[in-house]
Amino acid sequence: MEGFREGYEFFQKHAGNFAGHTAGVHYLDSVESEIKKLVNNLNEFEYNGARIDTLKGDVAEFWHAGTFNINAAINSSKNRVQVDRSHDFGSADITGINFDAEFGLKYYKDGTASAIQQSKSILNRFNEYKARGGNDNLEKYLEERGLSAETDLNSPVYAGQYRVIPSDQLEEATMSLERKISEDAVKRPEQVYRREETLELLSDRVKDNEGNESIPLSEQEARELATLSKEGGVNPEDLHLTTEDLIKYIDILNKSYKAGLTAATISMVLKVVPEIWNAIAYLIKNGYVDEKQFKKIGFAALTGAGEGFVRGTVSAAITASCLSGVLGKTFKKVNPSVVGVVTVLVMNSMKSSYKVFTGEMNRSEMVNELIKEMFITTCAFSMGLLGNAYIKIPLPNFLSKLNKVVPLGYMIGSFVGSIAGSVIYSSIYNPVLSFCVDSGFTLFGLVDQNYELPEEVLKEIGIEVFEYEKFEYEPFEFEKFEYERFEYEQFEYEKLHTIFLRRGIIGVNCVGYL
Repeated sequence: MEGFREGYEFFQKHAGNFAGHTAGVHYLDSVESEIKKLVNNLNEFEYNGARIDTLKGDVAEFWHAGTFNINAAINSSKNRVQVDRSHDFGSADITGINFDAEFGLKYYKDGTASAIQQSKSILNRFNEYKARGGNDNLEKYLEERGLSAETDLNSPVYAGQYRVIPSDQLEEATMSLERKISEDAVKRPEQVYRREETLELLSDRVKDNEGNESIPLSEQEARELATLSKEGGVNPEDLHLTTEDLIKYIDILNKSYKAGLTAATISMVLKVVPEIWNAIAYLIKNGYVDEKQFKKIGFAALTGAGEGFVRGTVSAAITASCLSGVLGKTFKKVNPSVVGVVTVLVMNSMKSSYKVFTGEMNRSEMVNELIKEMFITTCAFSMGLLGNAYIKIPLPNFLSKLNKVVPLGYMIGSFVGSIAGSVIYSSIYNPVLSFCVDSGFTLFGLVDQNYELPEEVLKEIGIEVFEYEKFEYEPFEFEKFEYERFEYEQFEYEKLHTIFLRRGIIGVNCVGYL
């Protein structure tokens, strides 16, 4: 039971670290996953028989969708986009997931040509159809494309869609549309609307207006990317699509703050639950709840949330900084579990060092605590990884959302690892300390062997003990008159005292006489 209690307290104390570390790993995994998807999608055009003039538009669709999703992952946003690959009349090339938006892309030779294609009316498309030898009349043409006979033929084909064009053509396309609007306002006012709508929705990137957007792509860059795709030679390093290129310190800080809030909640719950249980036990025993119990619950919630937030924020920041490559490529290659263990130990070392400085702990106690925490932390992280890999629990909707932030399998595994690590450490530590008691072994300086006799024994054998560390002043007493009392002498027989000394534990990693 003692090992279980210590294990629970360890997990309670470090749950913020575990949650923060997991959030940091999950964050990097989500970004890396989106980068990998984009590269794979682009390389799927290998050996594609299409001409570069045609293929550049297809490649641009995946580029804008992929880089948007990467940016959304960096911003910890749930918003995503997908390439629809639809050829229906007026269909969008890219549509939003978790937000309502449609995007149509046109990558033509110059800004004027791209603007013309983006602003075409239904009538323009019908005339093009007839010019290519189409046999359907206007009524049938509209019907087959899901349009009614009352449809305004001057409406834009891509009404409501954001019009995405090459980044180097945006200025020219804007000027072209503005010129056409001025001309049509005088000659053909019925054409003004479609050009104004196109101009209003014209952009060089896919965006959700929530801070997530794709990386703009010029027409020449689209050509070069199409060439690479046909060769299957797309790699993230050449395109600067790596975590060290894309993730900035501000991104890590934002993610760490969110991870800290999650960790604070988890730590608060773990801290409060035992106090609530004690309150219930007190209620059952006494028939009422003491006011002090509520104060304890409130204090536990406050301290648990505060420490959990700090530990979670710091752990997430360190983990994400290492794995993203922000601190250098060397740290990026380090095993995530090692990063997690080191983070916990560093934070605990800082706390313990402060206690040593203030006199709350000596160096021997600090070393013992660090060794113990190193062992238990390693067990906790190892079991956390196993739990994340093998514990699959069907969860209700609200817990499923939490599981995406902090995998419950990992937390359960960490909890079990903390308990097991504490029990195992106690089972090893106690026999070792017993051996040190019997043999005088110092365990390479970790166990202090104290051979001083206890103060009580010194007094018993008649040795006067002078406590020089203490200064006690004599209190002033005024003179008092006391009458004499008769006191009889009491007979006491002589006693023989025998004191048996044994060696045992008199402090943390300290063996001495008892």
